[in-house]
Amino acid sequence: MRIAIDAMGGDFAPATIIEGVNLAVKEYSYELVLVGEEKVIHQELRKYDLSSSLVSVHHASEVIGAKEIPSKACRTKKDASVIVATKLVAENKADALISAGNSGAIMTASLIYLGRLAGVRRPAIATLIPTLEGLSTVLDVGANVDCKPLHLLQFAIMGNIYVKSILKKEKPRIGLLSIGEEEGKGNELALSTYELLKNSSLNFIGNIEGSDIPKGKTDVIVCDGFVGNIVLKFGEGLAEAIFELARKELKDHPFRTTLSALLLKKVFEEIKKKTDYDEYGGAPLLGTNGVCIICHGKSNAKAIKNAIRVAGESVKQKINQKISEELKKFSQGGNG
Repeated sequence: MRIAIDAMGGDFAPATIIEGVNLAVKEYSYELVLVGEEKVIHQELRKYDLSSSLVSVHHASEVIGAKEIPSKACRTKKDASVIVATKLVAENKADALISAGNSGAIMTASLIYLGRLAGVRRPAIATLIPTLEGLSTVLDVGANVDCKPLHLLQFAIMGNIYVKSILKKEKPRIGLLSIGEEEGKGNELALSTYELLKNSSLNFIGNIEGSDIPKGKTDVIVCDGFVGNIVLKFGEGLAEAIFELARKELKDHPFRTTLSALLLKKVFEEIKKKTDYDEYGGAPLLGTNGVCIICHGKSNAKAIKNAIRVAGESVKQKINQKISEELKKFSQGGNG
């Protein structure tokens, strides 16, 4: 298996990307192709014992910055690292793509060069989030801000396949994010989508509210990308705020909290691990004709290593093939 990695994408690229690759080659036997400025990449590689035949460099002379307009950048920077990496997948020279760069550019490049799987109306970004019951998957979290009911139905189908294959849940519970649990609650999009999901063969449990997400009430949470992105960013910010408040409290009251801090240190470490984005790597862009993993711009080495793991698992589990087969059943009227 060959995985193309955008070595120049991300806030700390290429240093953090290559550090993550160094961690990955110690655990996985994937061929990793680092795409970007050859000279710069080789300078970083010298910091590690990466003489392994599993790591190679593919030159790309340009980089798309985080603040650039995706459509314009993809049109004018044909030799950008994310585009060159995407083309490697499109030309069957790599099995998957990973990038922590401009997420809009990643999606645009994927749509231009990989295209959509047969039957897919809109690709969706699926993100794993920690809950009291384990992990849940939210989609879409930013690829599509305006959606139709059929799009959300397809998100549910793709999320169902992903959770079955990656999280090994036999019959994932599907929930539609709305403003109330009752069937009649929600806007026009939610009401129409509810009917489609209710009449499908998916394990649809109905509407869920925002407060249900951290409780782990469902395995797949379906919403449009506008709502999903807000939920994701709010969750990330809330987790950071809670840990910061805890640290501040311990600092402001050292004598009162010394004993409790010692007792709770291990507990906080475990909670931090379970809520740490780095543990889950990147988010797959489901629905494109090729495995594409989008990483957070601030990803550290551990996140990159885990993104490589996610990419490898997605290829091994034939996620795209399963999605195509399932969508074909729905389009033929079999409702899966």
